[in-house]
Amino acid sequence: MKVLHTADWHLGKKLHGYDLLPDQAYILDQILKIAKAEAVDAIIIAGDLYDRSVPSEDSVRLLNQTLTDWNLKEKLPLLAISGNHDSATRLATGTPWFNQANFYLHTRLAEAFTPIDMGDTEFYLLPYFEPVDARIYFEDPELRTIKDAMPKVIQKIEDCFSPNKKHILVSHFFVAGSSKTDSETKIEVGGLDGINGALLENFDYVALGHLHGKDALKLPNARYSGSPLKYSLSEKDQPKGVWIVDTATNDFSFQTLTPLHEVCELQASFAELLQPEFYTNFKRDDYLSLLLEDRAVIPNLMNQLRQVYPRIIQVERANGFETSIESQLKKANIKEKSPIDLSEEFFTAVSQNELTPQQRKWIEAGMHEMLKKEAKADAS
Repeated sequence: MKVLHTADWHLGKKLHGYDLLPDQAYILDQILKIAKAEAVDAIIIAGDLYDRSVPSEDSVRLLNQTLTDWNLKEKLPLLAISGNHDSATRLATGTPWFNQANFYLHTRLAEAFTPIDMGDTEFYLLPYFEPVDARIYFEDPELRTIKDAMPKVIQKIEDCFSPNKKHILVSHFFVAGSSKTDSETKIEVGGLDGINGALLENFDYVALGHLHGKDALKLPNARYSGSPLKYSLSEKDQPKGVWIVDTATNDFSFQTLTPLHEVCELQASFAELLQPEFYTNFKRDDYLSLLLEDRAVIPNLMNQLRQVYPRIIQVERANGFETSIESQLKKANIKEKSPIDLSEEFFTAVSQNELTPQQRKWIEAGMHEMLKKEAKADAS
């Protein structure tokens, strides 16, 4: 068999406030094109289909349309599990009849011990689970973490192995020794951290989800597919794509994806960034982190930059500020300026933006109210 391994779609995720659903729809279409070009026999989705347990309506619509196109229109068998970002209960809606269309979606620990038999391969779909699920299933109160439970889980799966078959595990957890990025879960829910990779050595291939880099783990028989898009600046240099696995040869190769908008970093002076000769050399509608070489305060900085770069995710100073805010205020003739003017200078120094007319009105109203209170206090 030839299978495609993907994971960590995180449908509905935002990048610094920007809606990524159009980017996600674009990249899912690319994955389908690879699946068709490679003539795969099945597609593995190793968890975190959604970014949150209660997904938005638009996220649900995108997932429904994707699964319909892949499974019903293209007749591709799907092997999917829930991840720690998914709600197992919500995601499981419809699973009793999904199997009739070769769509296998496992969201409960107990389902992991019933293999999906396709061609020369048995697939074991092990979704993310909490330690309490293992305690209840195995009737063992000593299973306090996933790390404690996993040896029993893997042993029970191996007891189900059929001879003369290949065995592929699909799961969603962190294998000890893997490397993380900023967009991944900081809190390891239910002891998700640190599964011993030696437990996986009896599988022909282990299709993992949870970590967003394809090179996070390099066991001889196990890989993370990584997320199909870059979900943080720390992933800017990571290639994104899917694994193609050939069960006949035990070979697997990585097929890269090209996003609708890249995540990248630019370093230049403010003047350079606004010159057409500079910004016409690349896609200025990418998600950009800008490193300014200027040290001076630039009024209305973000508004000017966004006229050219519509998807700025952050702006930082490559060399720091020319002077601190305190020294800037000391240089001003403070005694000759009104409190409102000083407030405006402070706001500009901190935010590098000018006050809007409405913001100035709020400051004026606040100052007047404060003066009234002081006058009443003096009178009393």
